[in-house]
Amino acid sequence: MVTSVNPNTELSRCFASSLRPSYSKPNSSQTQLCRLSSGSLSNTFSGLSMAPSTEFSRSRRIFSLSKNESGESASGNGGLTYKDAGVDIDAGSELVRRIAKMAPGIGGFGGLYPLGDSYLVAGTDGVGTKLKLAFDTGIHETIGIDLVAMSVNDIVTSGAKPLFFLDYFATSRLDVDLAEKVVKGIVDGCQQSDCTLLGGETAEMPDFYADGEYDLSGFAVGIVKKDSVIDGKNIVAGDVLIGLPSSGVHSNGFSLVRRVLAHSGLSLKDQLPGEAITLGEALMAPTVIYVKQVLEIISKGGVKGVAHITGGGFTDNIPRVFPKGLGAVIYNGSWEILPVFKWIQEAGRIEEAEMMRTFNMGIGMVLVVSKEASHRILEDGNGAYKAYHIGEVVRGEGVSYS
Repeated sequence: MVTSVNPNTELSRCFASSLRPSYSKPNSSQTQLCRLSSGSLSNTFSGLSMAPSTEFSRSRRIFSLSKNESGESASGNGGLTYKDAGVDIDAGSELVRRIAKMAPGIGGFGGLYPLGDSYLVAGTDGVGTKLKLAFDTGIHETIGIDLVAMSVNDIVTSGAKPLFFLDYFATSRLDVDLAEKVVKGIVDGCQQSDCTLLGGETAEMPDFYADGEYDLSGFAVGIVKKDSVIDGKNIVAGDVLIGLPSSGVHSNGFSLVRRVLAHSGLSLKDQLPGEAITLGEALMAPTVIYVKQVLEIISKGGVKGVAHITGGGFTDNIPRVFPKGLGAVIYNGSWEILPVFKWIQEAGRIEEAEMMRTFNMGIGMVLVVSKEASHRILEDGNGAYKAYHIGEVVRGEGVSYS
């Protein structure tokens, strides 16, 4: 069964208020605005809530670990690290390892659920502490694009076309004008990825968030034929790594970015050194949505694996698509390092290895392709889009740089 959902951006809202009185103790009451489309999911996907299938995988877990903002670097050289900023990638990986014992199959960029001759592919994510910069800059119109991008870019790595998206917006006191700006960005992101904003929820939770602040989560579901899934199983040594450029930091690494900003003595209103834009504008550049570009490239053949470069950078994300016994060599200088990354590294005195494990460094999506396909993709990249030959697959494991 192939399910089609027509793109639209209509939202219908239903209001449900808590039965608890307004004088309840702090954090004890919640008002929710439930937003759903007029179409019924129970009718559209009636078979999905029946007996669970053993043929599924859970999507990866994304971790946002908040710690204090004080303290010196643990690296010993005075340079800042992601762990110093409060995010422990190793701890996150350990939790995934433990969860895998309880729910085997997790670890991919999206979770696959069988549906006839196809798979539904699902992903969920947020935008992390980039929200802090949205609060500080007042730029709320594009944070919704980031939210959509983080989920749809994950599920497209399986070759799935996004079908629909749902959002969760939580705040202590609902500012309707501000929320409208955020949702407008979500609508824009859905249009860029050719999927439907199917619904979502707005939760008003008094005393839970600081005044004027909010949190976001997003959920995307797509579909791909079983015989068209991109799963990396056919990757071999000698295959080529093609990088698609990012717009900037995207939506990962902002705990470290904020630490660097604090140490630099500059403000978000100051100019990015050597550039004609402010630091705030550079850092708030919306995440690129790669859906249409990647699906077009996949449709022409030769794509064996796709990695979304998010938290963990090149070092942790590229190996996730490889069979055991294979690794990657990345060619230093084979793509343009954006000025914002150069500033982050210099201002924070961050080691190269830390940069490569934290940020996308100017490449937001990596395609693993055959040598034959690489020539066509790179030639096409001279026209409609940019693409870089950034490395190759080698025997061994992990990622090295040369």
